[in-house]
Amino acid sequence: MILRNRLHRLESMGAVLVLALALAACTSHPAKAAASGGAKAPLVIGASVSLSGDFSDSGKAVKAGYELWADTVNARGGILGRKVEMKIVDDTSSPTQVVTNYQNLINKDKVDLVFGPFSSLLTVPASQVAKRYAYAFLEPAGGGPAVFAQKLDDLFFVQPAPVVKSGDVFADWVLSLPAASRPKTAAYAELDDPFAAPIAENIRARFEAAGIKTVYKQVYPAETQDFSPIMAKVAAARPDVLVSGTQSVDAYGQVKALVQLKFSPQFMFMSNGANSPLEFPKTVGVSNVNGIMSAGDWFPGSTATGSAAFTAAYIKAYGGTADTIDNSSAEAYATGQLVEEVAQKTGKIDNATIISTLHSGTWPTLLGDLSWDATGAPSGSFHLVQWQGGKLIPVFPAASAVASPLYPKPNWGG
Repeated sequence: MILRNRLHRLESMGAVLVLALALAACTSHPAKAAASGGAKAPLVIGASVSLSGDFSDSGKAVKAGYELWADTVNARGGILGRKVEMKIVDDTSSPTQVVTNYQNLINKDKVDLVFGPFSSLLTVPASQVAKRYAYAFLEPAGGGPAVFAQKLDDLFFVQPAPVVKSGDVFADWVLSLPAASRPKTAAYAELDDPFAAPIAENIRARFEAAGIKTVYKQVYPAETQDFSPIMAKVAAARPDVLVSGTQSVDAYGQVKALVQLKFSPQFMFMSNGANSPLEFPKTVGVSNVNGIMSAGDWFPGSTATGSAAFTAAYIKAYGGTADTIDNSSAEAYATGQLVEEVAQKTGKIDNATIISTLHSGTWPTLLGDLSWDATGAPSGSFHLVQWQGGKLIPVFPAASAVASPLYPKPNWGG
């Protein structure tokens, strides 16, 4: 009798243990349990973005573009039935922090895909992390020579051309002018940055080859805060054209210093900063922007694929007008467009599929049709944009221009 009771208790304990293990299996993996019931796990996309530090203005615009795309695609049911979740973390504009962020996103958070940060400075180290773990690396804002020199087959720069080529459209326009109207002398003020300086240097090479004399050149470190001494030397040289290889904060600083010095060159091109339709006039004064030129890949009224829908969605989500939409938001949104198009074409959404698929054909986006070489460098061209009447508009080439280029540049306050 005693033995029978012991056996009965052991059987009861075993039954309880089996039941407990079964319950634990159901509750410890809720995502898998949901998936077995028909719901699909979300598609989690990680991105490190500069929400503080030197690149924060553009970084916040990138974040807005990523999140707007995710909201838009989710309203259509997600990608292959999976809702998109963006996991965005701040890299403080630091190359060290951006590496940590992508390592954490991939190894700790186990994100399905990653999108890139802002600037070539951060894209280079970030792309190396993605390559190490065989992740596709679609990135909207890192197109300097150092990015493509890595020869990474998983990298795709989501703009029409490498950024060093973005100044070509300004050089093309200047050199298309009648000889009597062209500038005769030029000055170059360049941030020591793998994005900014190469653009100015590319223009300088073309201008010098065409006989435009360099009267001043200065490469300044990223920690420069007072631009008065540099701009004073520019003013003393009195160049016809000033080419500034800038990011954002330094572009604002250059303009403010030139306004104080009351020196206004006849032609002025800035690689970045001046192409921010909201922050630039707000920071330097709307009366001080007219005539300044930059390069752009998206503009209000564009008829490229998805542009009208993007514009309407942006205004609904963030307010403002089409004229205040930052290009960086459009570039980030286009990054998502490409993932969506790969899924539609292949019926799959994984890193290997994205990498192999994007390396063939041409892909329509709101930036125009994009394609890439083996290093991730795109093969198109930019638009020349200029501030006119307080708005940033395309002025060259003629096929995309909505107004003729204005020159010489009006004086400050004009």
